[in-house]
Parts: sequence; C-alpha cells; structure tokens
Amino acid sequence: MRKLILLIAFAFISLNTIAQTVYRELNGPDGEKRQLKIQVPRNYEANVDTMYPVIVVFDGDYLFEPVAGIADYYSYWDEMPDAIVVGINQLNSKSQDFACDELNGLPSESGAAFFEFITYDLFNFLDNNYRTVPFRTIIGHGESANFLNFYLFQEQPFFNAYISLSPSFTEQMELRLKEQFSDLQTPIFYSLTTAEDDRKNSKNSITALHKSLEVISNENFNYNYNYYKGKSHYELVNHALPTAFEKIYKTYKPIDRKEYKEKLLTYSDGTAMDYIVKKYDTIKTMFGVDKQIRINDFNAVEAALRKAEDWETFKLLGKLALEEYPDAMLGNYYRGLHYENIGEPKKAIKAYQSAFVMEEIGGLKKDDMLHYVELIKADFGLK
Repeated sequence: MRKLILLIAFAFISLNTIAQTVYRELNGPDGEKRQLKIQVPRNYEANVDTMYPVIVVFDGDYLFEPVAGIADYYSYWDEMPDAIVVGINQLNSKSQDFACDELNGLPSESGAAFFEFITYDLFNFLDNNYRTVPFRTIIGHGESANFLNFYLFQEQPFFNAYISLSPSFTEQMELRLKEQFSDLQTPIFYSLTTAEDDRKNSKNSITALHKSLEVISNENFNYNYNYYKGKSHYELVNHALPTAFEKIYKTYKPIDRKEYKEKLLTYSDGTAMDYIVKKYDTIKTMFGVDKQIRINDFNAVEAALRKAEDWETFKLLGKLALEEYPDAMLGNYYRGLHYENIGEPKKAIKAYQSAFVMEEIGGLKKDDMLHYVELIKADFGLK
C-alpha cells in the first residue's frame, strides 16, 4: 500500500513538472469540429496566479510538435517566458482555410471565415479557459506562412510576432508587406525563412522580398531573415524555429556576456541598476510577464557597479534586492558593500550581520557574511 501511495505521489509530481498537451475540439468556421492541440507550461496548475503568452501554430498536424518542443526547452532554461502553445489540425481543411482570391490575393469566402475563426472563436475560447496575456505569436509553413500575414493588415495587428517559414505568396503580398512594415505604429517581430533547396518560386519571391525589407528603417519593425544552405522546404523548419524564438524573446533572456559588455557596461541613461530596472519593465510591457529579477542579472549589475566603483548605487541596489527577495541575504549584502566602501564600517558590519540571519541565495553563504565582518574589524581596528 505504501509503495502504491508513493507511486501515485511521484506520478502527480511528474505531471506537474513536465509540459502537458491536451486535445480539445472547437466548432470551426465550416460548422465542423476543429481539433486543437494545446500545450500548457510546466507547473501550470500550481502557478495559479501566472499569466502566459500564446503561440498559435497553423498546420498543427505536423508543425505543433517541433514548436511545442522548442518552446518547452527554451522556457525550461529561462530563455523565453513560459507560453501556451496551440496547434490547429488542418490535415483535411488547408485548401478551404487558406483560400484566397486569385486576382487580388486576399482571403476568399472560406479563407475569410477561417481568418475570423482565429481572432474571434479561438481566442475567445483560449482567453476564457486559460490564463493568457495579450502577447501573441503565430507560426506557419508554406501556404499558412502566407496566410498569417493577413493579421498584420488589421488596424491594430492581432499578433505581435510572426514566424513565416517558406511562405507561398499570393498576389500582391510582397508589396503589401513592404508598405505595412514601412508604416508600423506598434512593435512587431517578423521572421522570414527560405533555403537553398526550397521550392523555386517560393525561394525567389522570398529573396526578393527580403531585399525590400532589409532596408526598411522603422524602429517598430524587428526583422529576422534566415537562409539555409543545403536545406529543403521541409528541413528548414527545425533550423529556423530556434533562431526565430531567440530573436523574438531576446529582451527576455538573462544578461549574457555579450549584453553585459555591449549594453550594461556602456549604458548612458543612468546607472547599471537603472538598466536592469528598465529591462524588466520592458519584459512586463512587451510580454505581459511580471518577471522577478534573476540572481544572474543582479550579479551582472554588481559586477558593473564594482567596475565603475559606484558604491553609492549599491544602497539602492540593496533596496531593490530586498523588494525582490525579502527573505534572502542579497539586499543586506549590497547594503554592506555600500557602507564598507564609503567608509562607514560599523553600519557595514550591521548590514552583514543582518544578512547572516537571512536565507542563503545564489553564491552567497552565511560564512561569507561572517568573513566580511571579521575583515572589516581587522581593517578598521574594531572589536
């Protein structure tokens, strides 16, 4: 009996620590049931106060799994926010869903119905049944990669990020895209991909479009182009998806060596602490995620402030760290650094002693706090 209870408990824990895929049905624009694959993030059920961006995947019968796998992998390593991934099975409905007029290239009757099915029916269902935020990504391949562009032409583009894998353009699409991106009023991420062994017509039109897009100067147009040598129409998918995700979620990622050297150390609109506050404000504004400041990023700010010998800002950094990690020693450690380096050893000792009784965090240990106290006493001749 005890073994059975342990087995059930282990199974429950496992289910909450892996991404879960469920299969749902929704009435489609043609009146028939549409099959959805929905992957919710790890610990979705446990994190009841957390809201999530949504990634919609056309051609979900084959494209859902690679997208869901990459999203789960990147979010596991905190390279992107946890996200809800939704695949639409279109195995028997592609020709109707993506139908466009041959003359003007715009969605025809069934295509227009499917267009509205996404913006209205699908998202009403998702927003009412899942904890979503407005940051939305859409992904397509071939015909569906062309169709996803129509969501850009709304007065307020419905999606924030577009991953277009080897699109087969309808009439005038290239011209429409060039005009739209030149006049963007809100930030949009756009990833375009082709390959050496891609379908000839697609490759030629994509290459021509890229030449038009790469010269656009609009700060709201966040553009990423990928061309893969020796890859086919189908092979390019698994190469392009990780790159597209990296570009879209670049702001979200922890500070790495490149960002530290090129942005944090050279930040001219304030201190290194101001940089980190702005970074996390941007994450919240852009992705709708109220992200706790990472220990990694506090460490980067500490290194930058030490390099600049900006000991005054450590007092403010200590306050910020206590707000983010109120039970941990990080904030009082920074206060100790502040007082120690401005010549107030008694206040520094008090700060380190306060840190000692708090929780260890990152690489900071209780023994370290005692060590700093003893060093100050020795340096200043205190008992």
